[in-house]
Amino acid sequence: MLTEIERPDQDAPPSDRQPLSTTPWVADRVTIWGLPIARFTYAQALDAVDRLIERGEPAYFITANLNYAMLSARESRLREVNEKAAFILADGMPLVWYTRLAGRPLPGRVTGADLAPMLFERAAARGHSVYLLGGAEGVADEVARVFRRKYPRLRIVGVEAPVLGELSAERHERLIERIRAARPDLLLVALGQPNGEVWLSENCRALGVPACVQLGASFDFLAGRVRRAPRWMQRIGAEWLYRTLCEPGRMIPRYLQNGLFLLRAVGADLLSALRTRR
Repeated sequence: MLTEIERPDQDAPPSDRQPLSTTPWVADRVTIWGLPIARFTYAQALDAVDRLIERGEPAYFITANLNYAMLSARESRLREVNEKAAFILADGMPLVWYTRLAGRPLPGRVTGADLAPMLFERAAARGHSVYLLGGAEGVADEVARVFRRKYPRLRIVGVEAPVLGELSAERHERLIERIRAARPDLLLVALGQPNGEVWLSENCRALGVPACVQLGASFDFLAGRVRRAPRWMQRIGAEWLYRTLCEPGRMIPRYLQNGLFLLRAVGADLLSALRTRR
């Protein structure tokens, strides 16, 4: 359900359970299907990441598409994950379109795939260090090579591609220790949705990284392993169609589920609005 835009509470101090989005520097939010989406442009998102790094306390943010909205509605464990996030970005045109139809529009989507190169550029310019975690074997290494060539001043202080499900408790603890010892300002994670978001929520404090984000398939795009849709398809919100044509076996079941969720969610909102009017 889409609710009124929420204004930051400037008097509420942050805590472990309280979202950082209650602090004054975070833009207004609009809640859609239980997700409090920050009304950010790309520039505002980059500035917000800078503020997290300046703040210096462990934190993570989320890029939420329609699939993540569906998972959040289904899985109760994601409620706390979302509440603890510093902010949530709208990585999906259905979210943006729906807020526009409701008359409380988001300025646009902020995709992880487009934000990631901007984060590398900003990190190189401001001297922030970056750690890459996840993706298939060799993908994160290729991402590191691509952006080190592009930005010679970029400091990438770690690259790993663990299979978390295969790690013993001891090896997992050593992974956390390595990341913490590297002291990155920014941790980019590609561990799958929603596993990456859950992992960050559970380990954020132990990692000690001031800005973390799960980027899903973005590593594959950045490494050139998977081609993104043409720009014109991205602009009109048809990237899902391109991905379906490229990976029908994987994407058709996912998008069918997403579509059914969207129909149910919109239908529930319409019924709720009718009942309210009556």
